[in-house]
Amino acid sequence: MPLNDKLNAALASREKRLIRRRLPDPSADDHLVDFFTNDYLSLSHSPDLRSRFLRRLHDAPHVLGSGGSRLLVNGHAHASFEARLAAFFRAPAALLFNSGFDANVGFFSSVPQHGDAVVYDEHIHASVHDGMRSSRVAASARVPFAHNSPSALRAVLERLIASHPRLREGESSVFVAVEALYSMDGTLAPLMDIVEVVEALLPRGNGYVVVDEAHSTGVYGPQGRGLVAAYGLEDRVFARLHTFGKALAGTGAVLLVTALVRDYLLNYARSLIYTTSLSYANIIAADCSFDLLEEGEADKLARKLLDLSTYFLATLRHHLSTRCISPALLSLPPHLFSCAQKPEFATPIIPVLTPHPRPLSAHLRVRGLNARPITWPTVPKGADRVRVCLHAHNTTEDVDRLVGAMVEWAESWEMAQKGVGAGSGSGQGEGVAIVQAKL
Repeated sequence: MPLNDKLNAALASREKRLIRRRLPDPSADDHLVDFFTNDYLSLSHSPDLRSRFLRRLHDAPHVLGSGGSRLLVNGHAHASFEARLAAFFRAPAALLFNSGFDANVGFFSSVPQHGDAVVYDEHIHASVHDGMRSSRVAASARVPFAHNSPSALRAVLERLIASHPRLREGESSVFVAVEALYSMDGTLAPLMDIVEVVEALLPRGNGYVVVDEAHSTGVYGPQGRGLVAAYGLEDRVFARLHTFGKALAGTGAVLLVTALVRDYLLNYARSLIYTTSLSYANIIAADCSFDLLEEGEADKLARKLLDLSTYFLATLRHHLSTRCISPALLSLPPHLFSCAQKPEFATPIIPVLTPHPRPLSAHLRVRGLNARPITWPTVPKGADRVRVCLHAHNTTEDVDRLVGAMVEWAESWEMAQKGVGAGSGSGQGEGVAIVQAKL
């Protein structure tokens, strides 16, 4: 079969299964309330950040390009920013990457050695998987554990240690890969428990916890330094990844590691060595974001954001429990459904489970609200959802509209399934028509 036929057949297969990915219309979201981007602190809308960036850009000696790979051109802006990041995050050393994806691939493809093992949360980022597959670690020594389960982690480590004497003797290492905040489920890792399990089972110090803080940077911890800092685990976590492209409204990422690991990555991380480094403008923009973090702006915005999360959950729970809506049609995952959820576990990411995420998302768009559908293969089959991402600039009125539109859709859907009219003049008939058209 010719190449074009093979490519078309693969795309047609995805189209048939309703999982074909496409770029969104760049102008389609202009007038919709944002419940889908990763701009958690709303810094991309910040007049203060914009003015700082333009002023700094105007005064900077270099603003265009970067000149090449860091190994060819180590600009003053890059080196100075890394020094600032190491001090801010209270880490021995920092190394910039072009993205969180590049950082994870670079670290996991190079740092784990032959005979080592990588144990990872089953919901870990795809970039970690890509890095592991390119590493020296045998496939049998790349082992998942049940999401956010310290007991499952313990069981996996015990089996590995029992079957690999060099792990018991401290001659080989185990890298434990987790995220601080998981982007699909909005779950926070039990970092303290995870660190304690690793330290207890690997007392020779050959257990290394690696925390991806991509979605928690700016939102948790003092000055937005992340979940590791919130728990005071800076000296007990081997490596941390922070990204600038989500809550910080920038581009790029940093790995916080020891000086030795930094030196090793400069020599072996192909995603760093063989790419042009971040432009000066990228560095200036991210540096301005850290000005706001250090001045306490992130703390204020994060409090507002997480208070809004608590409000959204309470409002949606109330409607789901008092209206005749089947949990099979619209529900919250178990970890979010309990009314006893503690405020400190609030997150800006809230999955609303439904077997019909595209019709629900389409209904929300008609109501001026933008929350995106997430389906397999991004999430497991049967775990379809509309993912709600909250932001500091969202209001309680925005949230009320979102919850109301979700409930309206669910009730319209159930009435349509029963063959009952959606009610003329109520606006619900429009929602039913959209639901049916998008199936």
